[in-house]
Amino acid sequence: MEPGKDIIVNSWADVQSALFDHSWNENLRRFRSSYVYRGSWSLQYDLSTSLTRLGSRYHELEPHILRNFRKYAHSNSAPGDSIWNWLAVAQHHGLPTRLLDWTYSPYVALHFATQNLSSYDEDGAIWCVDYVKANEFLPLKLKTAIKEEGSNVFTPEILQPVCCSLKELALLQGEEYVVFLEPPSLDARIVHQYALFSLMSTAQANMSAWLEQHPELYFRVIIPASLKWEIRDKLDQANITERVLFPGLQGLSQWLKRHYTHD
Repeated sequence: MEPGKDIIVNSWADVQSALFDHSWNENLRRFRSSYVYRGSWSLQYDLSTSLTRLGSRYHELEPHILRNFRKYAHSNSAPGDSIWNWLAVAQHHGLPTRLLDWTYSPYVALHFATQNLSSYDEDGAIWCVDYVKANEFLPLKLKTAIKEEGSNVFTPEILQPVCCSLKELALLQGEEYVVFLEPPSLDARIVHQYALFSLMSTAQANMSAWLEQHPELYFRVIIPASLKWEIRDKLDQANITERVLFPGLQGLSQWLKRHYTHD
């Protein structure tokens, strides 16, 4: 797959090829992808965060929002007092943050690209980012920590000893970079969605713009509007549905609503 390129698919078979042909790992001699995926129901959406939608002063508001979230949340809301745990909990519960949701599963990303029935007249997209190669742009301190751990992504436990605040994250390096962070298993939703987060080194950094400067790290799979129903039906048959990805009555209701929706 050519990095930095938009791949337009025209069939279910094209989708499988676009999302899986890059997954062979020659060192392991196994199909182990180094990519993570993010599905968007509209091709027009970039990788802006929920924090940016707070207005022009969003970067100034970030510490105040998070401080008050920690103050008013139940004391046992986060597994540990690390800022990275609190950020994960906040993002998981809908607080505007600089985090973006990703998944290791191409099919989960496809679900989110075809979840919104009201957008079936729009082309969607799957962002595919090589998170292993992205680590090459980390500050030396973080690069060393993750290498010593033998991991390709951070957890709060790995990140906290070497960087304990958002301010410190920005000060580690003048050039922008991205950190991929696996959250604790807060609930079944995190587990079933095979989820992880990205966060840029500053609140003002835009991941889309950063990736454009590093086209070797990503490509996009473009989902034409005309293909969305076929993908959606086949995902449902494969049990990639709200009933599974959002365990509980709300997810069940969303799945049933779509299942019984007809043109």
